[in-house]
Amino acid sequence: MNREATFIEDTITYARRIKQFQREDWTYYLSWVGLMLGLLFSTLGFVVIGWINGVKYPDYVWSVPIGTFIFVGAIAFDTIGHQTAYKEALKNGERLVHAITIFAGIMSCILLCLGYRWPELFRIPTLVFVILSIFYSVIDEWMHWMRYMSGNSDRIEMWSHFFIFVGHLIMILAWWRWFDSGYPGVRETLQYLPLF
Repeated sequence: MNREATFIEDTITYARRIKQFQREDWTYYLSWVGLMLGLLFSTLGFVVIGWINGVKYPDYVWSVPIGTFIFVGAIAFDTIGHQTAYKEALKNGERLVHAITIFAGIMSCILLCLGYRWPELFRIPTLVFVILSIFYSVIDEWMHWMRYMSGNSDRIEMWSHFFIFVGHLIMILAWWRWFDSGYPGVRETLQYLPLF
C-alpha cells in the first residue's frame, strides 16, 4: 500500500521543479519576482527611513510592506509550478487573466503614488484599478479552483494562491487607506530622502 505524501514532501517536490526551468522560464521568473521585490524594498525602505528618523505613521501603514512580503513569498513559490507542471494548462485563459491582474495591480500602485501629489485627480482612477486588481484576482482564484477540481493542480499551488490573495489584499487595502487618509507621515519622510 502506497503512503500518501505529506504536505512537507509535496512542498519540497513543488520547489524542486525549479530545476526544470529553461532560459525563458528564468527570464520570466526573475522579471516577475524581481519586480515585486522592488515593490517590497521600496515600500519597506520608505517606511523604515521615516521610522528611523522619528516619523509617526499610523499602525496600518506597516501592512503595506507586510502584505507585499507575503505576496512576494507566495508568488516566488507559485510561479515555479506555473513555469513547469502547469505551464500548458495556463494557456487556456489563465495566463491572460494573470496579465490583466498584474496590469491592474501595477496601475493601482502607480496611481496610488501619483495620488500623493494630485489626490483629487487620481482618487477615482486609483479606486477603479484597486477594485479591478481585486476583481481579476477573484477570477484567477476561481480558474485555479476549477483546475484543481479537474485534477490539474495540487494543494501546494492552491495554498500559494491563498497567500498571494491574502498578501495582495493586505497590501493594497492598507495602501488605499493611507492614500485616502492623506498619506500621514509621507511629507515628513520625504525630507530625509536625498532626491527630494
